[in-house]
Amino acid sequence: MLFKALSPTFSVAPQLTAADIADAAKMGFRSIVSNRPDGEEPGQLTASDISRVADSNGMAFAHVPVVPGKITSDDADAMRDALAHLPRPILAFCRSGTRSATLWALADADPNDPAIAIEAAKRAGYDLSALRPALERRTKATRPMTYDILIVGGGSAGISTAASLRKRNRKISIAVVEPSELHYYQPGWTLVGAGVFSPEQTRHSEASVIPEGVEWIKAAVTGFLPEQNQVQLADGRVVSYHVLVAAPGIKLAWDAIPGLAEALGSNGVTSNYRYDLAPYTYRLVSEFRRGRALFTQPPMPIKCAGAPQKAMYLSCDIWRDAGVLQNIDVEFHNAGAVLFGVPAYVPALKSYIERYGIDLRLESKLVAVDGQRKIATLERKAPDGSVERIERSFDLLHAVPPQVAPEFVARSALAGPGGFIEVDPATLQHVRYQNIFALGDAAGTSNAKTAAAARKQAPVVAVNALAVLEGKQPAADYNGYGSCPLTVERGKIVLAEFGYGGKLLPSFPTWLIDGTRPSRTAWFLKERLLPPIYWRGMLKGREWMVHPHLIENRA
Repeated sequence: MLFKALSPTFSVAPQLTAADIADAAKMGFRSIVSNRPDGEEPGQLTASDISRVADSNGMAFAHVPVVPGKITSDDADAMRDALAHLPRPILAFCRSGTRSATLWALADADPNDPAIAIEAAKRAGYDLSALRPALERRTKATRPMTYDILIVGGGSAGISTAASLRKRNRKISIAVVEPSELHYYQPGWTLVGAGVFSPEQTRHSEASVIPEGVEWIKAAVTGFLPEQNQVQLADGRVVSYHVLVAAPGIKLAWDAIPGLAEALGSNGVTSNYRYDLAPYTYRLVSEFRRGRALFTQPPMPIKCAGAPQKAMYLSCDIWRDAGVLQNIDVEFHNAGAVLFGVPAYVPALKSYIERYGIDLRLESKLVAVDGQRKIATLERKAPDGSVERIERSFDLLHAVPPQVAPEFVARSALAGPGGFIEVDPATLQHVRYQNIFALGDAAGTSNAKTAAAARKQAPVVAVNALAVLEGKQPAADYNGYGSCPLTVERGKIVLAEFGYGGKLLPSFPTWLIDGTRPSRTAWFLKERLLPPIYWRGMLKGREWMVHPHLIENRA
């Protein structure tokens, strides 16, 4: 049989016989690779047959079976792994040799010039021209990457910053590192849990939100290398930058509460903090008629500190309209010492606690869940200051997990004492690395971790990152603004807007929206205006009402 060379150390062939393997050994081949699944056609030697014959001829063997016409990137990775451990020269085979040639091009050919691989295969009698796009993507992926500004995280903070940067300077190179295929409008999940929004209204593809002219690196980050101005990716690549913007978000530590992760989605255990569970919340609430409903809130920091009680108020409103609220024992277990961190909004919230007959239990923390038995274990402070554990049975449990910095952030040189990225609270510049900025949930600032905060931070970071790129000092500052639209009933919201130190920072005159009182106008803003503002404004670099405050203009 004629073995067709694609490179000095790799050749391909159609189905091999035992005699062909012996001939290959005499010709100097040291390894055999089978790319055929067993049983493709009658009389075909199995992989174990080939392995025995190869071994008897002093050759190594690997089996990397692929289906004709359905070769995936995982198949290419498997081929690459196999070839990395085999002595060369290597002879690979399938039914005709085409699959082996294809895998070679994807896994073993020189990635720098796809045309060379395609031409080598053509000389051997294989047409791989259809592979050109895949080979060009591979070339791009293996090329050293350096960007003027690299953004880690493609959530609300990362994308809005990228858009603000493009708005100001279209000549610099910008890339966003984000592994997810989907982008979520997480503030909408509260309304999904109340049946106001559908889940699909809160989800778009990640590709659709990447700003034009910004490169999307679809990969996960595993480490920061600030001394080298580099970021390490999970696939082994390293990306270099002149300025880094870190916006990787926060980690929801479901496993920190034993039994919670396993219980979610069944036995009445749910959470609006997950896209797939918010519809389950609405189903549970709309069908609930009698029993005990527990709502929990973990210690700070968490995403949107008002979200745990938003779910509770909306649920109570649904039960009130259904005429069953009096049959339901509602408890709110809040790990904090106060109902809400900004005192101005507490009276309005307490009026709803009383209206719905909610049993408010402060300094009470969920520490374990037994979904099968429907038992929640909580820790609370006793009157004498000691900590005691209690068990509460439930029929419905809306749980919110503790939230921490992502592991690759917490163990990096960028982290501060709490694990979050240590930045100046005004400029959002890293306290030790002048060419690094952080915003959003991963930033170690004291503001509320909300999409509204990210919307305000993004233009500030854009202005300051561009200044540092030009060798200047940061030019804009952030006042800690965050907003939490507290949905106290369907149709009314207490619109909490505040900055550092709990300072009230209302966006509207009190005659339009008094944030300390329940408002139908604020509900209209939340339900009708904020989603399009998010998708069509914030993520597109339109800085309505959040134009950055310049430091030199500070009063």
